[in-house]
Amino acid sequence: MSNVFLSSCYRPVARSCFNSSRLRTGFASNSRAIRQKSSSAKAAANTVKQTEKALKNGPAPSKVDQETLPWAQYLTIRKNKRRWETAVTIPMTALGFAGGVLYFGSQEMDPTKPIFNIDPMVVYAVATLGCAGFGYLVGPVIGSYCWRLAHRRTMKLIEARDRRFHEHIVKNRVDPTSQSATNPVPDFYGEKIGSLNDYRQWLRDQAKYKRKAYLPED
Repeated sequence: MSNVFLSSCYRPVARSCFNSSRLRTGFASNSRAIRQKSSSAKAAANTVKQTEKALKNGPAPSKVDQETLPWAQYLTIRKNKRRWETAVTIPMTALGFAGGVLYFGSQEMDPTKPIFNIDPMVVYAVATLGCAGFGYLVGPVIGSYCWRLAHRRTMKLIEARDRRFHEHIVKNRVDPTSQSATNPVPDFYGEKIGSLNDYRQWLRDQAKYKRKAYLPED
């Protein structure tokens, strides 16, 4: 009798324990599923962000593109080089002239003793102008050297573009033997080209020169 009573009491308890264990197992499996879905959603969001970023930035540059200087950037650098040369030439010319004035102005001049049968005043004046001319010639060299030091990391790319640019100039420039007083050669060396628009204008000037030189005038 007691055994029957105990078994009847044990069955509801066991059933409730079994049900609670099933609830815990189901809750744990649901939690894992939620975490997996959350991680999958985060991964998908990261993939979408990376795709949008790649589309926004454009395709990755190839190795050839990385080792080649764009024409627009090259022409800007080339124009900047001329500015460096001009910026150094002006003070060097003034410095040469000032040096000539200080040196030859301090020399004693005897009008009765000509130099190479020329009045000493004329000789000293010409020598002073010669000092200014020397500064004018040395200025671009110093400016170019300073510019090369400032761009030494990209000099290989710049020199490669220099060669290509020279090839384009030689290929498209006109024959200078056909020039005249009314039709001079337009920028034979392409020194005034500092942008893509300048290059296009240079090509138009070359074509205009050819039409004027070789086509009969009305």
